[in-house]
Amino acid sequence: METEAEPLMPEALPQPQPQPSKSTTIGKLPWIPLAAASGACAAFNGVFAKLTTTELTSSWASGIATAFGLSATNRFVEILIRVFFFSLNLAFNALMWALFTSALTRASSTTRVSIINTSANFMLTAFSGWMVFGEKLPGLWWVGAAGLVVGNVVIGRRDEEGDFTFKGKVGEEGGRGEQEGEEQRREGYRDREGEEDVDGGGGEGAISDGVELDEAKIKR
Repeated sequence: METEAEPLMPEALPQPQPQPSKSTTIGKLPWIPLAAASGACAAFNGVFAKLTTTELTSSWASGIATAFGLSATNRFVEILIRVFFFSLNLAFNALMWALFTSALTRASSTTRVSIINTSANFMLTAFSGWMVFGEKLPGLWWVGAAGLVVGNVVIGRRDEEGDFTFKGKVGEEGGRGEQEGEEQRREGYRDREGEEDVDGGGGEGAISDGVELDEAKIKR
């Protein structure tokens, strides 16, 4: 009796390795607006923290008290306004950390998130200080801001190139591992097929020997 050999496992076609995308648009990477918003919240947090203790708040409190027909030196109104600014300080601080953590979980690199966060915080802090507190922005500040932007771009590109290199190495190692596993599976099928052929041949020999013995007994 001949045993039917099981067909060998069909060779798997090589899977193409996905190429990493270099697109950094806001639509494809939602962590960018989250990181920028966290930087903006950090800037507003600093503004409200300063308004909690500055003398500018006292003048605002005097104007508000006068508008409501109260004394310009009403301490209750001033304390109430300072407590309000302090509450906003805490709220924006919590919101900043929530947005920053969400951006970190969505982004592939913490460096790029920190770059967007720091840049937004730096720029908005400077402009809010100029608009609210009347702080001046000399030429040296613009030079420092330009240096900060250039440094952030350089760091971001280095980190991005390192990320692409790491992903490429991981993809190559994964492809080699899949090929080795496929070869081992094919060898296992070949070994099992050989064992079944040997077992089938032994069974046929035993059957033929039994038939010859029966014929010999009949002749006797």
